[in-house]
Amino acid sequence: MISQALPARDSAPPAVRVERGARLEDAACRHLLLWRAGPGWRMLSSAVLGGGLGERAWVLNAQVKAGYGRMDPEQHLAELAAAHGLAGPGVGLLTAALVDDYAKAVDGGVTALVTAGVGVPVWAAEPAAAVGGHAPGTVNILAVVPAPVADAGLVNLLATATEAKVQALLGAGYDCSGTPSDAVCVAVRTPRPGEPADPFGGPRSRWGARLARAVHAAVLTSALRDRDRTGPRPEHPAPLPGCRVRDL
Repeated sequence: MISQALPARDSAPPAVRVERGARLEDAACRHLLLWRAGPGWRMLSSAVLGGGLGERAWVLNAQVKAGYGRMDPEQHLAELAAAHGLAGPGVGLLTAALVDDYAKAVDGGVTALVTAGVGVPVWAAEPAAAVGGHAPGTVNILAVVPAPVADAGLVNLLATATEAKVQALLGAGYDCSGTPSDAVCVAVRTPRPGEPADPFGGPRSRWGARLARAVHAAVLTSALRDRDRTGPRPEHPAPLPGCRVRDL
């Protein structure tokens, strides 16, 4: 009997295809970005829906109005997921940033998708008097690694993504470490039988280095777009035929 070796994961990484959805909400058309990952992915996320560590099949990043006031964001995201035919566990994020201005970067098979709204820049460690309520703006990061990574390495990848975000914000001219509501989701492949999982995820590891460069590039691009935007945010009262796009 001849045994066959499993093909290298990063020899032909799966494409990360993003679609744009739209719905009528708060008297305007609101867009969202959706990655239908399918089975075979483990994700670690700080998202309000599907946060934590586990098998996840999709990621949804929904734009909401500035001054978003719902107190049940998890339920809101679950409703949006159901409306878009999503079943099973997934990850849901919210942002007041323009999701149409998302940025995508790929490095060595690692893909980063970022929406950045830096209207409320803060440093993570602030004097106690400065801590209080916040308005949504949000830097949302999705990083996709086409290989299995062990739990500890996955936690390290999330930390690496955060470090790269801060580096990019400084590079874009912001004096901050982020906004009060930033969220990160890192996806890695579920190991197949007999397939080892990479134990490392730091910025000098195989996958961590690629992830750091991809996240840095995407955050920098999206943050610069947000910084340089002038005039009112574009809005229209209801979804139009071009609002929904199957493959951006």
